[in-house]
Formats: sequence, structure tokens, C-alpha cells
Amino acid sequence: MSGVSVTKEDAVPGMENALVVLDKVNKHFGTLHVLQDIDLTIAPGEVVVVIGPSGGGKSTLCRVINRLETIDSGGIAIDGTPLPAEGRELAGLRADVGMVFQSFNLFAHKTVLENVTLGQVKVRKKDKKAAVGRARSLLERVGVADQADKYPAQLSGGQQQRVAIARALAMEPKIMLFDEPTSALDPEMINEVLEVMQQLARDGMTMVVVTHEMGFARSAANRVVFMADGRIVEETTPDQFFSNPNSDRAKDFLSKILHH
Repeated sequence: MSGVSVTKEDAVPGMENALVVLDKVNKHFGTLHVLQDIDLTIAPGEVVVVIGPSGGGKSTLCRVINRLETIDSGGIAIDGTPLPAEGRELAGLRADVGMVFQSFNLFAHKTVLENVTLGQVKVRKKDKKAAVGRARSLLERVGVADQADKYPAQLSGGQQQRVAIARALAMEPKIMLFDEPTSALDPEMINEVLEVMQQLARDGMTMVVVTHEMGFARSAANRVVFMADGRIVEETTPDQFFSNPNSDRAKDFLSKILHH
């Protein structure tokens, strides 16, 4: 597993060896200004959890880091390299950024094993046998090794999402982005996915996680980024955020979700 283990105290924003840097990033959808002058620096091994009300720009933030959405102005660099707009360089850089979506996005006509092997061979140009070996060990790691020969439709939502995580990990990404990875799951399946993510965090994987799961934010995050109305309203440690948020927006948000 690449990545160094980082304790909560070590991960300081603005580190010189930043893995991801967003500099004054702006994004519009028509007249809607969904990202407004976003500045964000993520250090290697850091787990950043992005929370906030719906429509605040959280998912868009995730998607611009992977260039699934273009930006209108500002800059994004990954591991010191500015994100190219398109072409082969973008495909190469995208392979360094694993992404796990709300809706699994597995290839329905391929088995679980094929899903996790394909990108390694096609994009990373790995030898097929080595790719299969890696796929099997990753499926073991996320707890679905016994499902390797099934098709996605034969799996539960929680199993599919764990396969999606294994598929992203198979590319040996420098960073993993999770865009509300548990929101399409039944309640009893949420924990099995969060457990895999907790383990990744403990193993030192750099992660940006957009989620409504406050327990995960409290226990796994080095930093909580609270977004509302397209802006980063505050960013701080989980302890500070949950016990003593600075902004009225955050206080209001927390009172609604923690006391309902």
C-alpha cells in the first residue's frame, strides 16, 4: 500500500509536499456559482472529510479534483503536476486519482474479478497474471474474495461498493476520492463499507471523503472541511468541529443532524 501513516497531529495544512492543491477554484453551472474561490491543500496520508448541506458544492469539489468536471478559473495540481484539461496526460493523471461513487459504476457485463483486473491491464499496462493476482488480494482485503466470479447484479449494494473500492485501489492511486459512497446503501450495509474505508485511513491512504456519516468524520478524519453555498466555511479538526464549530452555518447544520 503506498502512502505513509500520518497521525492526526502530523497532518498540517499547507505542507510543502502537498499531494493535492486547489488554488482559487471557481465553477459555475449556468448562473449557479457552485465553487467559489476554493483553496484547499491536502497532505500525503491525510484524510479530509467534506461535509455540509446538500447543494453546497461538496460533490462538485470531488469531481473537479478528478477533472470529471472542468473548472472555470483557478488551478488544481496533483503531486506537483497541474491538472491537464484533456488528452493522454489527463488519463494518466486520472489513474493516480481513485474515485468511488454513490452508484458503484461497475461494468455490469464483467465479473467482479474482471472489473478489478481491467484497468490494471488497459491503463497501467500490467501483465494479466499479475493483475489477476493483485485483484484477488484486493478483493480479499475488502472482504469479498468469495464473490470474484459473480456479476455485479448478483451482489448486495455493500458488496458492490466494496468491489468498487478494490477496483479503484487496483490502479495504485496516490489519492482516493469518495463521493457519498454509502448514500445509496441500505442501513445495514453502510458499516461494512465504512469499515473498509476506516482501514484504508489507518493504512495511510490519502482520502477525500464527501459523506453524511458523522461517525466516520469524527473517527477517521484528520480534518473536516465544512462547505455551504459553494464556499469552504470552515476547516478544522473533527474534535474542534463537532464540539465547538466557529460559524453559525456549521452550528445550524450540526444541530439539525445531530439532534433529530
